[in-house]
Amino acid sequence: MSPVDASLRDVVDALDAELRTRDVPDYGGAVNGLQLANAGVVRRVATAVDFSRAAAEGAAAAGADLLVVHHGMFWGGAQPIVGPAYERLRTLLARDVAVYASHLPLDMHPTLGNNALLARELGLVPDGGFARYKTIDVGVSGEADMETAEIAARASAFAARWGGALRHTPIAPGRRTRRWGICTGAGASSDTLREAGERGLDTLVVGEGPHHTAVDAAERDVTVIYAGHYATETLGVRAVGAWLESRFGLPWTFVGEPTGL
Repeated sequence: MSPVDASLRDVVDALDAELRTRDVPDYGGAVNGLQLANAGVVRRVATAVDFSRAAAEGAAAAGADLLVVHHGMFWGGAQPIVGPAYERLRTLLARDVAVYASHLPLDMHPTLGNNALLARELGLVPDGGFARYKTIDVGVSGEADMETAEIAARASAFAARWGGALRHTPIAPGRRTRRWGICTGAGASSDTLREAGERGLDTLVVGEGPHHTAVDAAERDVTVIYAGHYATETLGVRAVGAWLESRFGLPWTFVGEPTGL
């Protein structure tokens, strides 16, 4: 595909509008939207789950002018730009690569979002939300009538494609899923398990969760399938890459950096 010149401002405005970047609440450190500018032109896009040195170098190697990530540059407040932080920025500035981040706005998007796309991967059809955060449902939920072991098998195949290994709480032979919920990334918590009980869910598919969630799940008679934080969040950024190509004609590439987690 021949290079297409798109204005960085036009690309950012389109992403902000599609993802409702200014409207969706998020954690304070997320800083959704354009995080690093370039000279103002985009000809090629790179996407990655995490902002990292590998992502920066991968974007530069691909000749990208814009890097779109799910976990952005800022999370822990002000920090000195030294060591790895400096190396990331040095690579991006040297190659004039802009950075755009979308966390919860991308998680919850109805067509480009991690949760909706994971449901599709597993053959599940959402009919509602899940994983309430402030005024939004980050995840999705729905009805089914299938063996829980089959959902786990599909999730295992998906996780394996991204270098992950599936884990889940015990699944009794013949157990069936009637009401399920999905929350990608760090989706298992005391809050989501409590919400599962309130919504009458019997199966949760998440990225990861702390040890105590497996104990809590057993007491609540909820099966939790841990499909991997990284794997479950590869979906959204790749969908954004395809969306930008469709919208602006921009070629794109995904920079993979599996963590196994």
